[in-house]
Amino acid sequence: MKIVIVEDERLFRDVLRKACTADLGHDVVGEAGTGKEALAVVPTVHPDLLILDIHLPDMDGLEVLKSLRRKRALIRTLVISSYFDEYTLCRIEQAAVQGFIDKSTNTVAELSLAITAIEGGSTYFPKPFTEARRAHSRNPVAFDKVLTDREQTILGLVGEPLSDAEIAAQLKLSPETVEKHRFNIMRKLGLRSRAESARFARRCGLTPPPVAFRPRPLLD
Repeated sequence: MKIVIVEDERLFRDVLRKACTADLGHDVVGEAGTGKEALAVVPTVHPDLLILDIHLPDMDGLEVLKSLRRKRALIRTLVISSYFDEYTLCRIEQAAVQGFIDKSTNTVAELSLAITAIEGGSTYFPKPFTEARRAHSRNPVAFDKVLTDREQTILGLVGEPLSDAEIAAQLKLSPETVEKHRFNIMRKLGLRSRAESARFARRCGLTPPPVAFRPRPLLD
């Protein structure tokens, strides 16, 4: 297969390239370290597989994928992430990609399995992902089932943590509207305080972890 790797960490990109070329015999026809670079590279080389980090320094990786699909670049995609949470799970499912690798827990051997599965026309999602997906589907009060998109956005900002006034300014709403949304969120999720709401937002991934967070890399 012709493969493009989109990953901002140079060392990890080298690991991915070696796994694709030396270990599996594929051709890496393009690389990018940012979303902007990916949008320029991918349409010019027409890869068979896109290995795409969700967390890029300038853009969200899944937004990059949406943009590529709007340009009719319907490439098979293996997404990789430095952390995995409930919100990431939901977004990966909605993106309809062919595979997922968690950089903090999966290995190079599993990366190879994922690429081989996708090459053969199948998909690859590791066991923790499929177990989390089943648990999420069985949960009648999962956040994406009970909260609107606007409420999810506000809850994520509560986890930052931002005040109602700060959220209102960012979303161009009145503080009273934000407060109303916040109380609806707490009622729907059974949360009792702002602090509890912030912890929930961080736990399920609606509030991203600090930029400084780095997991241990894939290991052989």
